[in-house]
Amino acid sequence: MKKKTLLLAGLLGFNIAMAQEIKPYGSLPSKAQVAWNDMEYYMFIHFGPNTFTNKEWGHGDEDPKVFNPTHLDARQWARTAKLAGMKGIVITAKHHDGFCLWPSKYSTHTVRESAWKDGKGDVLAELSAACKEYGLKFGVYLSPWDRNHPEYGTATYNQVFANTLNEVLSGYGPVFEQWFDGANGGNIKQPYDWNLFHSVVYKNQPNAVIFSDVGPGCRWVGNENGIAGTTNWSTLNVKGFTPGAGGPPTKSLNEGNEDGEQWIPAECDVSIRPGWFYSPDTNDKVKSISHLLDIYYGSVGRNGNLILNVPVDREGLIHPNDSTRLMELRRVLDATFKNNLAKQAVVTATHTRSNNAAVQVAHLNDGTNSTYWATSDDATTTAITLTYKKPVTFNRLVLQEYIALGQRVKAFSVEILENGKMKEVARETTIGHKRILLLPDYTTTQVRINILDAKAAPVISEVQLYKAPGVLATPEISRDKAGHINITCASADPVIHFTTDGSMPGVKSPVFNKNTQLSLPRGGTVKAKAFLKNGNASDLATAAFDVAPAKWQVIQADAAAKDHEAGAAIDGNKATVYLTDRQATAKYPHEFQVDLGETLSLKGFTYIPATGESLGGIVYGYEFYTSADGKNWGKPVASGQFANIKNSPVQQNVAFKATAARYIRFVAVAPADAAQDWAGIAELGVITR
Repeated sequence: MKKKTLLLAGLLGFNIAMAQEIKPYGSLPSKAQVAWNDMEYYMFIHFGPNTFTNKEWGHGDEDPKVFNPTHLDARQWARTAKLAGMKGIVITAKHHDGFCLWPSKYSTHTVRESAWKDGKGDVLAELSAACKEYGLKFGVYLSPWDRNHPEYGTATYNQVFANTLNEVLSGYGPVFEQWFDGANGGNIKQPYDWNLFHSVVYKNQPNAVIFSDVGPGCRWVGNENGIAGTTNWSTLNVKGFTPGAGGPPTKSLNEGNEDGEQWIPAECDVSIRPGWFYSPDTNDKVKSISHLLDIYYGSVGRNGNLILNVPVDREGLIHPNDSTRLMELRRVLDATFKNNLAKQAVVTATHTRSNNAAVQVAHLNDGTNSTYWATSDDATTTAITLTYKKPVTFNRLVLQEYIALGQRVKAFSVEILENGKMKEVARETTIGHKRILLLPDYTTTQVRINILDAKAAPVISEVQLYKAPGVLATPEISRDKAGHINITCASADPVIHFTTDGSMPGVKSPVFNKNTQLSLPRGGTVKAKAFLKNGNASDLATAAFDVAPAKWQVIQADAAAKDHEAGAAIDGNKATVYLTDRQATAKYPHEFQVDLGETLSLKGFTYIPATGESLGGIVYGYEFYTSADGKNWGKPVASGQFANIKNSPVQQNVAFKATAARYIRFVAVAPADAAQDWAGIAELGVITR
């Protein structure tokens, strides 16, 4: 009887202990996905014939001999990524033009046919070796779209692409990420066999995370700005969706789906320059520190990973402007996250789970996300409090969930002790792998994080506080229709110095303020920097202008939507937009004619699309005409497609043979979104310089 009692007592104790184990919730990440999320920040490299032809999407008809980097050094790429704090590199092994950066036996459009190293080079071999040397993970981008291969669009092409994949994934060592682009453009459509492609990946690289609009390893964030939603679930509904045009709605890509079918976290892709491939025209357009910080906090700080594109130049090197900016960003991030103030706090929490040795309050500020704290199963609301003996000043709050057990938190708030009372300073939604809040400077002796709602018992791995150094905002330069220049800066009380002669602004350069009269109606370049009294300076802002539209008049345009009149397309303000009337019967093509008011020697035109979910109407196919009299137009001086404009709606610059004209005619031939019959223009400009 005594033995039975002891046995029952032992079983009861065992059951109580088991009852406190944390049950996983919802869709869960694989070990490879957890490791991928921990990487947080890595490099994208776009490199190929487009680097030398100044195109974003090559047509596959370029001479492979155009690819001839004179000083290619993959070790410099890897060294730069390492020094920037990045954890890996993904390279465009094959873009849409079909050019292979390795001597593929399944193509005749490769480095073997190029002038580089007399056809004996292999970019993938050099980069994979460099990544291994510098302790970086290696990844590859292979587009199934191939504008060069003769079998593209036939029943045999899918196997050709599978063979190509197999060649790469079996020949260059471990691959942490396989990047698939769902693009399927041009006049030939190819039904992609994604099941076949995935099987090749997993056969060769079982731990690779596969990127696409629907994963299955990670998902596109829905834009090429590098910004995830303020609410961001790592789970996604995928049934009925495919990569590319058949992908989930933009909102789902950006925010995920609560209780989604599969664990497919967001990867935020963005380029450090306006375009994805190198162009000498963008050497002075590298994103500022303040812009890159916004991207970092909008990606890594919102439960996503950041893949930052740094294009290799025509020498085969990362350009000094890009590498310098990367090092500057690293210094700011290091200074920001150097001193975790949470480690100085006494941490307490309500509803702590008992009888589970893995759950400890001390894990909340131990500086590692491999340990955690949790509530009991019946507590989906709770509070975590950090208390200090002396006041601390902070402006960054970092929270992390233990994602191996699922994403749970739906809403939380942050309070500080002020004048003897708790004051709410933030209220947000999801956390996930990492959430970073940007706050004003707060000085307090107590910080409380309230979990307001959760799908299941919250499991939190980290609470961190930091005091980030101030970063002076980069000035913004604009010009109105008449040609008047305005320069502003978001930071408080800086002194803005500028130049118009191409020189670098310094403290002895002219000062720009509200009384400054600066006008460039015929065009020119303005450079500006902001300075503080302590000597700190902002990044350089550069703006190049052509002829101002002061004399321009719209002489023909399709009916405009309400509040989006045609004149908005030539008012010098890209914040105002011309949209054709969505309710009108007119469909594509849409036509827009302008009288320039004088005869100019035109060398090209510029188009800035209308952006924003409420606008749309982005033009993909175009024709551009010029005329001396507004009656005789002849053939278009330029025609084609704005490559990748739907995903990257930035200013398009199209050059053509110089011609004298007073009238211009822009014809929107095809939409970027087939479901949108209307066209939009934020700004239409000309190139004369």
